[in-house]
Amino acid sequence: MKKDIVIPEVKDVYIAIVKEDNKEKTAQDWIVYLINDGLEPIESIMIMSRGKHEDGRKTSIFRHAFKLAAAQSALKVELIMEDIFPFENDFILTYFIGTTLYDHVFTAAPHSIDEERFTALPVMNQEGILLS
Repeated sequence: MKKDIVIPEVKDVYIAIVKEDNKEKTAQDWIVYLINDGLEPIESIMIMSRGKHEDGRKTSIFRHAFKLAAAQSALKVELIMEDIFPFENDFILTYFIGTTLYDHVFTAAPHSIDEERFTALPVMNQEGILLS
């Protein structure tokens, strides 16, 4: 029965973390983005974020829903605080393309969110950290 279940591979859809000026331009905030670098829109998007520390502490669980992410676009998901960078942070993404359900867990390892790891991001005209 399990062998009959087809789980499609997530391609051209990413979670990225960038650092950008806040609204007041008084500081910079770390922001989580969903990037759709594909040629088709993705729909019925659910993102759940959670963090866990090696000492047993956990963050609150955040859930986000979006109706649509157009092809070649990026959506702002949430603010992420530097206090949880020592945690393993997971972003569980579920979405549809047509009638096909896609699911992937993107993970930021402890201490991996750092400006030294910035790279050019697809679709966005800026640098950040692309999670896998």
